[in-house]
Amino acid sequence: MLTPFTSRSLLAACTLAAMGLVTTAAQAQTAWPAKPVKIVVPYGPGGAVDVATRKMAQKLTEQTGQSFFIENKAGATGTIGASQVVKSEADGYTLMANDTTFSLLPHIFKKLPFDPAADLMPVGAFVFAPMALAVNAQSRFKTLPELVAQARRAPNTVTYGTGGPGTTPHFASEALGIAVGANFMHIPFKGAGEATQAILSNTIDFQIASTTGLMGNVKGGKVRLLAISGDKRLAALPDVPTFAEAGVKWPGVVNWTGLWAPKGTPPEALARLQKEIATAMASSDMKVYAEGMGAEPRQVGAEAFARLLRESTESWGKVVANTAFEKQ
Repeated sequence: MLTPFTSRSLLAACTLAAMGLVTTAAQAQTAWPAKPVKIVVPYGPGGAVDVATRKMAQKLTEQTGQSFFIENKAGATGTIGASQVVKSEADGYTLMANDTTFSLLPHIFKKLPFDPAADLMPVGAFVFAPMALAVNAQSRFKTLPELVAQARRAPNTVTYGTGGPGTTPHFASEALGIAVGANFMHIPFKGAGEATQAILSNTIDFQIASTTGLMGNVKGGKVRLLAISGDKRLAALPDVPTFAEAGVKWPGVVNWTGLWAPKGTPPEALARLQKEIATAMASSDMKVYAEGMGAEPRQVGAEAFARLLRESTESWGKVVANTAFEKQ
């Protein structure tokens, strides 16, 4: 039997416990990130997504005081890593990084293990980089017209490498072939980084990839760029012509990198993450980094990113329709 004293004590204890729960809940909502955050890059190391995301992770770590670390989970055009994130707890501590290839998924798979538009929430896109056609520094091809002419003379003898079928570089290369009336031979690798290594070893003739993934080897004198996408030359690459300047009526592709979170991630965590991404891209060192990689140092928030994804998916549908690619 409880005495008045014990009843009052029990009531006080329950009240304190309840207050503690409320305080803990409030802290949980405002304290993100309270532990390390994993960013899954669904491709191998060394590619454009990996390079740009590692720089962003470094900035987020500096700004928040919590570790943002990369886990590479390559395979199946990025769907293995994406599936892992979809199945992760929606608490803000597992994110996915990807690029324009994500908007290609509905066009390259008959059935996906997740719904790209519903199971993953776009957080923000950053580092908008043109794509360039790269060859080995000692390549026999000194200009884009020379490469195109050889491909026309001997179809399927000029080879190009990508991180796999269905990736942005794959369809960008196919679109280039359609634009110039030439057939190139596709050599798929496990990641864009491996394709770049194939350029360095002269195993393949060329690679179309984001400048963020190529710039290190360009600056090192190991890779030469024959053309870049966009309507003007880059300040970081003043000697590299646009595709139009090189005589090709093809605008090319602008590649962006972005972050996604599992459906149901707390809005407070997403808002904080968007704010930190914007802060990172506004910093002087991130601007210097992006411009040094031949990229535009800007970012877009969730709403604009979702719109960009819809437009990109629609645009890629038209490109894929003009190729011989069959859904996997």
